[in-house]
Amino acid sequence: MRHSDVITLPKILSRVPALLSNLPSMIKGSKMSKITDTRTPVGLAKGFQQAVRSNPGGVALVYEDRQWTYRELNAWANRIAHHFASKGLRKGDTVAISIENRPELVATILGCAKLGLCSAMLNTSQRGKVLVHSFNLVQPSAAVIGEELVPAIEEVRGELTLDADRFYFLADQDTSRNAGKAPKGYINLANVIQKASADDPDTIDQICLKDPLFYIYTSGTTGLPKAVVFNNGRWWKAYGGFGLAAVRLNQHDRLYCTLPFYHATGMVVCWSSVISASAGLVLARRFSASRFWDDIRQHDCTAFGYVGELCRYLHEAPPKENDRTNKVRVIVGNGLRPSIWTPFRERFGIDRVVEFYASSEGNVAFTNVFGFDNTVGFSPVSYAIVKYDKDQDAPIRNARGFMTRAAKGEAGLMLGEISDKTPFDGYTDKDKTEKSIFRNVFKKGDAWFNTGDLMRDIGFRHAQFVDRLGDTFRWKGENVSTTEVEQIVDQCDGVLESVVYGVEIPGTNGRAGMAQVRLAAPHAEYDFARLSDQLRRDLPPYAIPVFLRINEQAMETTGTFKHQKNKLKEQRYDLAQQDNPVYVMLPGERHYQRLTESVQAAIDAGEYRF
Repeated sequence: MRHSDVITLPKILSRVPALLSNLPSMIKGSKMSKITDTRTPVGLAKGFQQAVRSNPGGVALVYEDRQWTYRELNAWANRIAHHFASKGLRKGDTVAISIENRPELVATILGCAKLGLCSAMLNTSQRGKVLVHSFNLVQPSAAVIGEELVPAIEEVRGELTLDADRFYFLADQDTSRNAGKAPKGYINLANVIQKASADDPDTIDQICLKDPLFYIYTSGTTGLPKAVVFNNGRWWKAYGGFGLAAVRLNQHDRLYCTLPFYHATGMVVCWSSVISASAGLVLARRFSASRFWDDIRQHDCTAFGYVGELCRYLHEAPPKENDRTNKVRVIVGNGLRPSIWTPFRERFGIDRVVEFYASSEGNVAFTNVFGFDNTVGFSPVSYAIVKYDKDQDAPIRNARGFMTRAAKGEAGLMLGEISDKTPFDGYTDKDKTEKSIFRNVFKKGDAWFNTGDLMRDIGFRHAQFVDRLGDTFRWKGENVSTTEVEQIVDQCDGVLESVVYGVEIPGTNGRAGMAQVRLAAPHAEYDFARLSDQLRRDLPPYAIPVFLRINEQAMETTGTFKHQKNKLKEQRYDLAQQDNPVYVMLPGERHYQRLTESVQAAIDAGEYRF
């Protein structure tokens, strides 16, 4: 930690004048983020309804060369809601959604929200067993599948627990103007909603704090993906906390979002910030570093959403004379590295970085309301950073059995207090929910959510992110469960045993996947091409291990039979620190190749863009 990163009283006071002009909206947003009345109508549908009334003719959504006003997008979503209602779907039912970032996804999510349906946001990278697990876990009453994801669904459709007449289809085109043709076995949603009402359904005022809005999938710390319940109350808090208090857009702003909507950063943080101001969402199918700034200029965007990897890719691109020729004044996201924070902001002329810290399932959040550099920001809720023993992989408890708070500047485990104001809604699996809770932390009977993240207190309720603990690491903006990857690797032909962990590659965000594997045959005779094909079939691209470390002996474990990962993480793929053969899947390659000293030197020098 740098001394300049410490937040002091003079620093706080220096920001007050700039915040005074936004004080009314910040106070309103803060009040919304603390709502506890379980009878008051809240949520995505309510927030969007208010935006329509505020700015009906304003641009709500832009995609490529098309755009929809708030009135038009509202009518589209209403037709979807009324159709689902006509088929017997009711508040609390779940609809599985698998569509890439495009207008049909936005309209479908909004339509479900208006009826009080819970949208299960399937990760569009999932395939095979992982997809089956995620789909069946939430027991959907219907599914809406984009044309681009039909092949993935068809591969496993026989294993999905949903009646055949409940699969809806949306063509990969502008279905608000041309419905297209659905394949056999699917109902064309764009066709069947054409005669449905375009008026707001009455159900909008019946959706309250605790009613579920989304299932967002997280790898968590163990096992296959978990479906996290994201209720309307949490969305309302983001709507107030991010939209009104922190990002602070206006009706003339446009926010560019390349982040997938199956993640909360894109769907909740970015979209709620837009809706709170009746502003415009400019949606991109996926991130492209080469097209990013051209899109920003073409659509007159004044804001964008990010994860750390996105900023790194943009920063690594060769400088151009027109880097500062853009209207962007604020960006919102998480994971911006301190090493590029200031250079990135100055290169592209960005006034404010609204960095935040939160998780889909967590009850503690930080937001950079005051606009300081190199911090996840300020938190108004009750949290604690406690001393943590990495070797024991557990918080340190004193002689009385209670945990101890870490000192200012000291890294420790971040916990969020579970209370009426900051509940922990948990997972679909009650056992997994309980495993995420620490009890009797500071006194008998208290309960705290374990974030699994190391954080550092830098003063005045501000924090810095340090690292992610346990059996999950973050790569390409995604959480990767080591247990999930191990299960897949262990099932591959010729693999006897594996242990998966994350390792740092210089100049990248997060940790790249690495697997130590024990093979049934000598590595020189092993079919690595077949292994690569099997991993691509069953794992999303970000979860495929970048490195393989070949171990001819039995895996080293602790007394409780846990794999010794700390030493493996420290040795990484460094050939100088081990005698084990190491293989790597380089960017753009489809198969593993033997790592050599020259290739390792090139990786460490940043010559390969992971």
